[in-house]
Amino acid sequence: MSKTEYRVEPAPRRGTKTKGLKTSEERFAAALTAKLNEMAEEGWDYLRADTLPCEERSGIAGRSTTYHSVLVFSRPRTDARAESPAALAAPEASPPAALPAAAASDESKSGD
Repeated sequence: MSKTEYRVEPAPRRGTKTKGLKTSEERFAAALTAKLNEMAEEGWDYLRADTLPCEERSGIAGRSTTYHSVLVFSRPRTDARAESPAALAAPEASPPAALPAAAASDESKSGD
C-alpha cells in the first residue's frame, strides 16, 4: 500500500497583477509561485506539471479534445486509517448516543 497521497490542481491560466511586474511572463511566474507556495503551506511537495487531453462534448453529438495544464503534488500520508485496506472497506462506526437520565428512567417505568 502506498504511503504517499497525490493531489492534482489546475495550473494558473493567467498572471496576477502585482506591483512592479510589467511583463506577462513576470505576472504568470508570480501566479505560479503563489500557487506553489499555497500548496507548500499545506504540506504538499511539487512533483511536475502536465498537459493532458480531455474529451468534451461539442454540440449535440460531437466530441472535441481540449488540453488542460495541471500541477501534480504529493505528500506522505498522515492518516493511519487510510493506509489500512480493511479500514478503507469498512466505514467507521460511531458509538451509540447515551440517553439522558430522565429518559432512561421513563423507559424503565413504562416497561414494568
